Amino acid sequence: MNDTVDKLVIFLAKRDGIDKLVKTFQYVSKLVHWHIEKTNPAAAARAKNWEVASGLSRKAFRSGRFLTGFNSLRRNPGPTTTFRLLSLLANSGEMVYFFFDHFLWLSRIGVLDAKLAKKMSFMSAFGESVGYVFFIVADMIIIRDGIKEERRIVKTGDGEKDEMERVKRIRGDRVMRLMAVAANLADLVIGLAEIEPNPFCNHAVTLGISGLVSAWAGWYRNWPL
Repeated sequence: MNDTVDKLVIFLAKRDGIDKLVKTFQYVSKLVHWHIEKTNPAAAARAKNWEVASGLSRKAFRSGRFLTGFNSLRRNPGPTTTFRLLSLLANSGEMVYFFFDHFLWLSRIGVLDAKLAKKMSFMSAFGESVGYVFFIVADMIIIRDGIKEERRIVKTGDGEKDEMERVKRIRGDRVMRLMAVAANLADLVIGLAEIEPNPFCNHAVTLGISGLVSAWAGWYRNWPL
């Protein structure tokens, strides 16, 4: 029990940890609002207020986050030309997302003209979606290469401890990257709902489930071991 509490404290000390918790609030309240909108309008309105407040809070938490992509490119551009290109495109899209998200937040809270919100939301979602596509491609390539390397080790190795440790690391990395792919795919659906509204992506259940998949996959990735 104490170990779980310690891990929760460490998790919530991270900006990403707080973001995943508030994101859970945001999309649970979205689903609650959809579920009780017709049967209990008063409670549904409170759920909607919780959803909106959570969304705005997350934007405040992400202030300055657009610099993260720049720092990633500066510190680890990638081992090959292909990965450097994928990293450039993915992180550039993420930087656009977080940069315009600042203006979206300011327009939603009334600091800037509210009419800017729609345009800022589109530009933010477009950058976000572009970034997610290239993050997914990069992760899938690494997962594929990891599977090939694992098979090679199992086939040619003789079960030595260092080889088994390498296989263990490959499998652990694969789980984390699959979580990242799940989160990015879910967030891509949310981004597409903003870029090109349609009945499927914009349905409350689709958005709610996508938001929770993203939040909980991110929760798993950020939870201290």
